[in-house]
Amino acid sequence: MKRKRCDMEEATKKKKMTEIGSAIEELSVLSIAKTTIVTTETEATNIINLPLKPLLSFCKIIVQVLDKIGPTMAVLRQDIDQNIQRLETMWETDPIVYSNLFEILRKEAKEGSSKKPKSCSRAALWLTRAMDFTLALLQRLVKDMSQNMQQAVEESYNLTIKPWHGWISCAAFKVALKLVPNNNTFINVLGGKDESYQMVQDDIRRLISLLIPLLSQLHSILELYEVHKLKST
Repeated sequence: MKRKRCDMEEATKKKKMTEIGSAIEELSVLSIAKTTIVTTETEATNIINLPLKPLLSFCKIIVQVLDKIGPTMAVLRQDIDQNIQRLETMWETDPIVYSNLFEILRKEAKEGSSKKPKSCSRAALWLTRAMDFTLALLQRLVKDMSQNMQQAVEESYNLTIKPWHGWISCAAFKVALKLVPNNNTFINVLGGKDESYQMVQDDIRRLISLLIPLLSQLHSILELYEVHKLKST
């Protein structure tokens, strides 16, 4: 009887898992900043362990949130989805070797294909920028849960993605910005209707604390392979 009750409680817990709770769960399993040195006859390479699948799972949660927000983030949402698919396709060719994002970027750097329009390095770059946007928005939100959402979204976009977007994408975003939902709708998307603002705020702080070191690691890798300043094609 006790076991049955525990199973029911666990099922209820899973059912009530919020978007932000799922995001925290995915980021918590990432092993960040673990570096080993692999030496061959010709080189010594620092191998950074950055598990691909948990990273892509987190990016999928960003897509889910953007879907619930509405058409405002359509350009960003489509970009994220395509880049996830590109990296998943690479992973499927060798799930063991390419379970580490670092290995994918290292392979393309050796081949000289990192900067090509359809490279996985570009996909990783744009997913990183999407996470930069997410972090900037969450930091604004946790500062003031009642702030104007349109302004928060616009400021976050201008800081993180606009410098790298072409004029068509920028124009599309400007039009869609008028469709940003109100503050309460966005909070409900993140935390669910049963959570208080304080609970959501605490969850956001936890998510931010996980995102910051992850993004620091991602930017270091992108800079290492000199793809960090690429603009949209």
